[in-house]
Amino acid sequence: MIDVDYVRTMLVYGSWMNRRLLDASAAIPDSDRRRDLGAFFKSLHGTLDHLLWGDLIWMQRFIGSPVPQPGADGLICPTWEGLVEHRAAADAHMLNWAENQLTAEWLAAPLHYASKLARRQRVMPAWVLVTHMLNHGTHHRGQATTLMMQLGVDPGVTDLAAMPALFDGSLGIAAQDEPWLE
Repeated sequence: MIDVDYVRTMLVYGSWMNRRLLDASAAIPDSDRRRDLGAFFKSLHGTLDHLLWGDLIWMQRFIGSPVPQPGADGLICPTWEGLVEHRAAADAHMLNWAENQLTAEWLAAPLHYASKLARRQRVMPAWVLVTHMLNHGTHHRGQATTLMMQLGVDPGVTDLAAMPALFDGSLGIAAQDEPWLE
């Protein structure tokens, strides 16, 4: 089973990477961010939008947070500016949840939720579902970095071990070396 510190660390990592990817992608023309590159969610914008939607769906299941419904184009954030704004708000919300509400007892308890994919109610230990949410984010950020490279933008180092929060003491981890970002 995972613990609260693991969840917090991975949410800090996810937030850091989301900011890095969005900042690096801002230089890409909008038409290129929206171009179908053959990915599951077609474009870089579509992939990042899906990542946000997934996080919001899981937070709704965890604590009842609202989730916008996708439009006719399948996106919850059809504009780049909206995507950047909603991503920052979602990351702040998730970090706040991990810092102020998440407990070991909650992680160990069963979580009942409705699965649209399975078309039924499901129940699993909460820690499994939180792990899934974190893994889902890592998976789609990996896809996004590939799409960015196809569009000529290097996302830079994406390794957890390079995250500045490991070295500034904010996570309570005594890293012995400097971050190796570039």
